[in-house]
Amino acid sequence: MPMLSINPATGQTLQSFSTWQAHEIDAVLSQVEIAQTGWAALGFEQRAGFMRNLAQIFRRRSEEYAHLITEEMGKLLREAKAEVEKCALGCEYYADHAQAYLSDEVIASDASRSLVVYQPLGTLLCIMPWNFPFWQLIRAAAPALMAGNTVVLKHASNVPRCALALEEAFQQAGFPANTFRTLMISAAQVETVIADRRIAAVTLTGSSAAGRSVAAIAGQHLKKCVLELGGSDPFIVLDDADIESTAKQALTARLQNMGQSCIAAKRFILAEPIADAFVAQLKALFSQLQSGDPKDDATGIAPMAREDLRADLHAQVERSIAAGAQRVTGGAFIGTQGAYYAATILDHVQPGMAAFDEELFGPVAAIVRVNNDEEAIRLANRTHFGLGGSVWTRDSARGEALARQIHAGCTFVNGIVKSDPRLPFGGVKESGYGRELSYHGICEFVNIKTIWIK
Repeated sequence: MPMLSINPATGQTLQSFSTWQAHEIDAVLSQVEIAQTGWAALGFEQRAGFMRNLAQIFRRRSEEYAHLITEEMGKLLREAKAEVEKCALGCEYYADHAQAYLSDEVIASDASRSLVVYQPLGTLLCIMPWNFPFWQLIRAAAPALMAGNTVVLKHASNVPRCALALEEAFQQAGFPANTFRTLMISAAQVETVIADRRIAAVTLTGSSAAGRSVAAIAGQHLKKCVLELGGSDPFIVLDDADIESTAKQALTARLQNMGQSCIAAKRFILAEPIADAFVAQLKALFSQLQSGDPKDDATGIAPMAREDLRADLHAQVERSIAAGAQRVTGGAFIGTQGAYYAATILDHVQPGMAAFDEELFGPVAAIVRVNNDEEAIRLANRTHFGLGGSVWTRDSARGEALARQIHAGCTFVNGIVKSDPRLPFGGVKESGYGRELSYHGICEFVNIKTIWIK
């Protein structure tokens, strides 16, 4: 089955790509395996030079790459530009810090000399999603490459042009041949690639269902994997919060990337005394947004990435309303062309409803009302997911105390959940395991090796 690049704003098919045959996969895996030995032999400064070149490529071609991202998965052009810049920052971060993170560590023991060294595992398979088609890859590949691994990419089937553009960017940056390659393969071919002896480890960003499948295959072959999966992040607004400013932050937290983000705020858990005012404020903000061309700066509502994703989201909204949720605004398709969905607010959402129990991967805000801080935490943690969360209050000490109680890989107080190369990123429960970014991320795909000498 071919991979189709479809513009979600128009429904137009932009390009079609054939999936590779077995012999094509075999040839590339052999080439990448051979390249890894030479790449690992380079010093950190040499590898860092290539990584800084890549950062320059991202900045120099930012406009081109941003248009490609928008055309292929639909996000607002200004958000796509920000994504490309974040890639440049990620490359520079690991170029600057990899050597310090992975330098030999001398440790006192009963030996004359004992130390810990950090050595690459080999070739990493990156299985990446469509929602941040450049950044998701770079945040995994940059540390892996700086550690001396080579990387192969299996990208989401609806962003094949982004996948090929990434490979071209690495080539243009001067990376040695076959240090990074894109595999044009289907989901059905992934199991064979994971099982291949030339793949040392796997990282996946995707759904919990995909995570279970990849973890099972990797486990069968005793291969390390990192999983960054779904989320249903709580956005807790306490009774002392600044309603106007917090509602503005909530708009961004929910609708960035049209809500198609694992760390987008999804369940808005509101203290009862401020709930009515907050919902009214958020409704007013949502109502001001206009749908349109995602390349137009005036557009506030971009299309979702695919028609089937929009249909799934609408079904969740309809099931939630049937179960008792109240539609405040939205809850409908927009227009007759493209995968547009109205910015939606559902109030009085409770456990047992789709809007509470399931991940809403689109522009829908679920309002949950609580009577006190204890109930807020109890409902925040009543989910299979554990990726991120936020607490909004004028009392930062109170916010930190609650943040410590939320079961998640990261919790922000008075800030929107985001990834940052300086801080570890990942989840617990069905949001996955392992960490990306920071020192922790670069250590995921190395052999932490003890050397004992007497």
